[in-house]
Amino acid sequence: MSTQSTTKTTQDVAHRLVELCRQGKVLEAQEELFADNVTSVSPDMKGGTETTVGKEANIEKGKQFAAMIEQLHSAHISGPVVAGKWASISWSMDVTMSGRGRSQMDEICVYKIEEGKIVSEQFFF
Repeated sequence: MSTQSTTKTTQDVAHRLVELCRQGKVLEAQEELFADNVTSVSPDMKGGTETTVGKEANIEKGKQFAAMIEQLHSAHISGPVVAGKWASISWSMDVTMSGRGRSQMDEICVYKIEEGKIVSEQFFF
């Protein structure tokens, strides 16, 4: 009798992430794909980085970002590039942000995936 692993591969997780994000379901992607102890690193407004730890804290950070978007004019998310436990995508958005006006946002997102869950993410923009 053979047994197959039910753990999603890095490729599976990366494609599911892109699929959900392209549908505008970013919070659902976090809920489904993030490990409970996920770490997120992103640039802060002072030229350094900000680290958020834990699934719930990262979901809350995502909700706060979404609340600042007055209008999403367009968005493009690339297909994933996968190597071992790592996946990356490019993500660009033309948005009007509350109190900031309209701007173009371009970033590279890098994810580490272990045992079928995203355990870390880092954004470069």
